[in-house]
Amino acid sequence: MATVRVSPTADLRPDERTAVRALLDLAFDGGFDDHDWDHALGGQHLIVTRDGEPVAHGSVVQRRFLHAGRSWRCGYVEAVAVHPRWRGQGLAAAVMTEAERLIDGGHEFGALSASDEGRGLYLARGWVPWRGSTAVLAPDGVTRTPDDDDSTLVRPVPGLDLTGTLTCDWRDGDVW
Repeated sequence: MATVRVSPTADLRPDERTAVRALLDLAFDGGFDDHDWDHALGGQHLIVTRDGEPVAHGSVVQRRFLHAGRSWRCGYVEAVAVHPRWRGQGLAAAVMTEAERLIDGGHEFGALSASDEGRGLYLARGWVPWRGSTAVLAPDGVTRTPDDDDSTLVRPVPGLDLTGTLTCDWRDGDVW
């Protein structure tokens, strides 16, 4: 079983941040930009290392979502990746086990935006597709994000109507 280290962003040394960012750049094959990196910061990092180098990563950041007439404290999963050489060994599952522990213990529910490649991992762990619409509380007000309807998955809890509108907070880059 992989050992997953949990560390707030503030406790990562500069060389560790550099190594995690390099892992993410490699794992996402050029599809991970500075906005994606910014989204992964400020919460809890989940890191698996081999020979002192990170080989798997994920992070849980707190976001505020609007749904059913109220604000919800959401544990949002970001930057889940495994080094290509280490894939297929359960490291993503180990990272997600720890992410789910953090979400269940510190947030009202969990959410993430799944890539086509990662979707199966999350569905197999009990994450469910959001069946309603998605939106963002943008600087100009609530704006629908229909392109994100199909990629949004949640770790549901009682009271979360999966068919309603889920509105995320604003951020630069991909809002979901």
